[in-house]
Amino acid sequence: MTTFKAITAGLSVSEQITPAMLRDIADQGYKAVICNRPDGEGMDQPTFDEIEAAARAAGLQARYLPITQGKVTDEDAAAFGAMMQELPKPVLAFCRSGMRSATLWSLSVAKEKSVADILAATKAAGYDMGGVVRRIANGGKTPTDRADASYQVVIVGGGAAGISVAASLKARKPEVEIAIIDPADIHYYQPGWTMVGGGVFEAASTARTMGSLIPAGVHWIKAAVAAFEPENNAVILDGCRVVKYDRLIVCPGLKLDWHKVEGLVDTLGKNGVTSNYRYDLAPYTWKLVSEMKEGRALFTQPPMPIKCAGAPQKAMYLSGDHWTRTGVLKNIDIQFHNAGGVLFGVKDYVPSLMKYIERYNAHLNFFSNLVAVDGEARTAYFEVKTPEEPVRQVAVEFDMMHVTPPQTAPDFIRVSPLADAAGWVDVDQATLRHKRYDNVWSLGDVMNAPNAKTAAAARMQAPVVAENVAADIDGLSAHAIYNGYGSCPLTVERGKIVLAEFGYGGALLPSFPKWVIDGTKPSRAAWLLKEQVLPPVYWRAMLKGKEWMVKPETVAAS
Repeated sequence: MTTFKAITAGLSVSEQITPAMLRDIADQGYKAVICNRPDGEGMDQPTFDEIEAAARAAGLQARYLPITQGKVTDEDAAAFGAMMQELPKPVLAFCRSGMRSATLWSLSVAKEKSVADILAATKAAGYDMGGVVRRIANGGKTPTDRADASYQVVIVGGGAAGISVAASLKARKPEVEIAIIDPADIHYYQPGWTMVGGGVFEAASTARTMGSLIPAGVHWIKAAVAAFEPENNAVILDGCRVVKYDRLIVCPGLKLDWHKVEGLVDTLGKNGVTSNYRYDLAPYTWKLVSEMKEGRALFTQPPMPIKCAGAPQKAMYLSGDHWTRTGVLKNIDIQFHNAGGVLFGVKDYVPSLMKYIERYNAHLNFFSNLVAVDGEARTAYFEVKTPEEPVRQVAVEFDMMHVTPPQTAPDFIRVSPLADAAGWVDVDQATLRHKRYDNVWSLGDVMNAPNAKTAAAARMQAPVVAENVAADIDGLSAHAIYNGYGSCPLTVERGKIVLAEFGYGGALLPSFPKWVIDGTKPSRAAWLLKEQVLPPVYWRAMLKGKEWMVKPETVAAS
């Protein structure tokens, strides 16, 4: 049975159609068809003249743009684009399998759509555009410049994970040519933004220029990645520049999907709507908290995975603490709306956290996911999906709301050959090596190991990846093992923190003996660690390749 696969609202593609199908095609709402298969290619194939006659009888327009299999030229793509401009929509384009039609569309829209958007649309329809990704990145034109850069190790992403692994690898292999690809001018210490939102840190203290942090001897390619060609050991940059590698490390972080909540983008930074997940908004959080004397304060948490799963409630605790200290807590209705069903994923820390929920008289709303915001009306809309009841939508008015945005892998990762079915880089959870490509590794928030997505996790992962890449360069098998370690310093009040440290399966992995810091209980020592110790450790150790307390566990190398 012939199936029509929608690529856009105006275009579907399909395998070969027959004249007898044209009436049904018209009845389905199509206005035109484009034939991209040359006459005579198959023994059972109708001619275009037959298709055109049947199309005319059905009231459809028909066009003939025959493409030899595997030979879509730049001129063909331009002609297809012109036909799409001219013809009434929607259009059905067809060939033997639909692949040539999908390719023509991909190349014809390459100047106006991103590579990721094109790859996502064609992938959803069942077509892999990996073979023409360089042409798509080059605006639909066949690239002519083959003077590609080449490095022994290429690292995609200059965040905490990328710079740390570069520094750790350079310390092990000073002679290795390493390049970091990242378009950003500024590098941020994101764990500090909770403290900015709580009035503890100044925002400027969490930012440094990217150039000042790239390790000595490491090349910085200031560009965005468009796509990957792992079969060719190549990374395609925006503008179709190609960077070749012997080994690839992928760590671009994740994407904050603000647009997934209807109306949110229009009201961020005003109407009482804020988020500590953005550098420019964290100071607004503190402004709202410090000025609030009465009303309702909402704090939201979307479905997992998100970076730093404790951050949504950290904002709530620090706000509640400030309102307690200023004597206005009794006038404020604090609500925590969590799309999940538990306060925190590791049960050992929940009793201490619940005491603070009670202290701040915060109302917990589980299975409650923010789906829309009307900023001017100061109303949030939640979709409530409890296991026992039908899905319902709840409207909640607010005076201030701290939003944690939905989060996904970056678009160029989700549509790449490196991704698993959910869109995350597919790695072995112990070695962090890619499951299908032996010369690819990943760490940080973008990979699919079942660990918490925190800066502390990246700090532990960087030496593991560096050690295993160095071993691979030496012809040895991977022997450094990641145990899933992550840390979440839960700022339950100003001056005290519940220091959650855990690994795979929720196993507790404390860094200190209980007499120093008992992580399951709030402590002043943990606060001092967060406020005074961890920022300099981040800037002066982690990003410099100094692996204090994070030497990787190893098994015997072969």
